[in-house]
Amino acid sequence: MLNQTSITEFLLLGMTDIQELQSFLFVIILIIYFVSVTGNGAILIVIISDPRLHSPMYFFLGNLSCLDICYSTVTLPKMLENFLSTHKAISFLGCISQLHFFHFLGSTEVMLLAVMAFDRFVAICKPLRYTVIMNHQVCTQMVVTVWIIGFFHALLHSVMTSRLNFCGSNHIHHFFCDVKPLLELACGNTDLNEWLLHTVTETIAMVSFFLTLLSYFYIIIYLFFKTHSCSMLRKALSTCASHFMLVVLLFGPVFFIYIRPASGSSMDQDRTVAIMYSVVTPVLNPLIYTLRNKEVKGALRRVIRRSP
Repeated sequence: MLNQTSITEFLLLGMTDIQELQSFLFVIILIIYFVSVTGNGAILIVIISDPRLHSPMYFFLGNLSCLDICYSTVTLPKMLENFLSTHKAISFLGCISQLHFFHFLGSTEVMLLAVMAFDRFVAICKPLRYTVIMNHQVCTQMVVTVWIIGFFHALLHSVMTSRLNFCGSNHIHHFFCDVKPLLELACGNTDLNEWLLHTVTETIAMVSFFLTLLSYFYIIIYLFFKTHSCSMLRKALSTCASHFMLVVLLFGPVFFIYIRPASGSSMDQDRTVAIMYSVVTPVLNPLIYTLRNKEVKGALRRVIRRSP
């Protein structure tokens, strides 16, 4: 899996060329990274340590928190290092590895959100059969499946990108290694790589988004026709709305970058939009999924009380 060129490293040009903003952005990104790792780490610890949270919903939430910790760690530490460095280099192997893990964790997350939406659909619309449908074996199989699909989807991109010729500039107009910026630097024919990006990645994103949308649509329809309590209806709709907001914040930028025609794309636009799903979304997950959740907040208080 080695490229056929003499390029051994790339230079990441980062979020901005304005030197005066580097220190300010370093502090902001450091705070976001700390909050993301701390928040998602706390959720993970609470879910593992509290037997009351050993249910399908929290099993999926724990996987989401684990994904977000890893997802942030793929890009943000290198970004923080480059804010303080004058030589913003990343090795060829390091670049391909970053690309692989970024797409691995990102595609796994979009599929996991679809699984979580399905879990909520079963819990709300088929409550009497919930424990039968969403048993431990089924939940484990669903999670393992999305992790495996995500891994091989990313492997496809990393192998195909690593086989390209890079005979020109090694300056990547981005703050991390991604397929599209690398294709901009490649020499020769990149049609197959672009086809894979716009077909395989688009299929994973569109199918996951459609299934997520379908689950929430059925939940809303069910609640309108079956729920007679206005307070319960408002609470359920509010919860669905907050979850769906996260879905939109993740899928919107993904559609903008990977599904939009290449002719309408600009590296500066892509770099700006990428901040949303690579920096902002991982820190929002613990806030959106737990701030309104009494069980998680109660479990967190119990963990804090037990600690010396």
